[in-house]
Amino acid sequence: MNQPQFHIEINCQQKFQEGERICGDVFLSQRVSEEGRTIMVLSDGMGHGVKANMLATLTATMAINFTKEHKDVEKIAEIIMNTLPICSERQMSYSTFTVVDIQEDGETRILEYDNPHALIFRGKQQLEPEWNCILMTTEKNLGKEILTCSFHARKEDRIVICSDGVIQSGLGFTAYPFGWGRDKLNDHIRDLIARDPDISARRLSTRIVNSAVQNDKYHSQDDTSCATIYFREPRKLLICSGPPYEQEKDKELASRVSNFPGRKVLCGATTADIIAREWNKKIVDSFEFTDPDLPPVAFLEGVDLITEGILTLGKVSVLLDQYTENSKVGKGPADEIIKMILQSDEVYFIIGTRINIAHQDPSLPVELEIRRTVVKRIARTLEKKFLLEVKVSYI
Repeated sequence: MNQPQFHIEINCQQKFQEGERICGDVFLSQRVSEEGRTIMVLSDGMGHGVKANMLATLTATMAINFTKEHKDVEKIAEIIMNTLPICSERQMSYSTFTVVDIQEDGETRILEYDNPHALIFRGKQQLEPEWNCILMTTEKNLGKEILTCSFHARKEDRIVICSDGVIQSGLGFTAYPFGWGRDKLNDHIRDLIARDPDISARRLSTRIVNSAVQNDKYHSQDDTSCATIYFREPRKLLICSGPPYEQEKDKELASRVSNFPGRKVLCGATTADIIAREWNKKIVDSFEFTDPDLPPVAFLEGVDLITEGILTLGKVSVLLDQYTENSKVGKGPADEIIKMILQSDEVYFIIGTRINIAHQDPSLPVELEIRRTVVKRIARTLEKKFLLEVKVSYI
């Protein structure tokens, strides 16, 4: 079966139990590039605080590694349960988990042990695949149940998995004396999707967790986690830098930029001049210096941004290495490229291979590296740190 043309957006939001400084729920995700698979695990450790976090981390790590190795469902559960340390208070080892394994062709398998049932939506309608119950037969884990299901994901499908803190939120309060429950959560998600059909995974997870905390009168009674997986249209970005090795290829470069189905950035005056000439359009220069280290941006109809070349790419690389969830992105040319990257799922580079004589001047700073080296570093960061799909081609 051909690979479906969708992007898998994954996000998990968490709130700690009130009074704790660490979450007892752990979410891990990993892309197995060589197989085109995406695997994620949400685990809820027994208790709360450091002890729960250690149990959940151990469980999630084992689950993601064993799933990656295509181990049998019952074998995965058995190894995890036999490996977990015994609680000194309750004399039992306990950590719930949900594993989602998405194949390259969209075939999706969900494995659950004692976590709230996963919710699957096709658009705003709930999808209920057939669930199978596997009873464990080993002496230590006799009678424990593992639930599994599989379905073929389509564009605009969503999977929502959460910990007990979401389902049991509001427990004991007037509005939900027996807890929020799966049915009320299902109605809430369906309403959110109906109001905003394009709601992102991050926003949906955030809204669910915030609602659960509100149910608890803003004093979370348990660790509260919600992970959302959203299969949607990929957002693509093209970054083009450097003139082609042969001038005869200028027309091909202009055609590839013109036909690209996404946002477009040109890094370098020579690159921009080639595109403007081949398109028979005029570049409009800006004289607003938003970054003292870099020249101003320029504009060309059909292109989202034009910047200087190697210096700007070098700063993009540095900013990406330093970026965290709490980072504030500025307004300079490199910052604008960072914003576009963070709003994209797939980043494509077209790199010209003609040598720029200016960059061979020994009096220039040592940091001024060849364009290809900088782009390789950016691509590696985007793949490993940001889990983006990156493709680099040379011309």
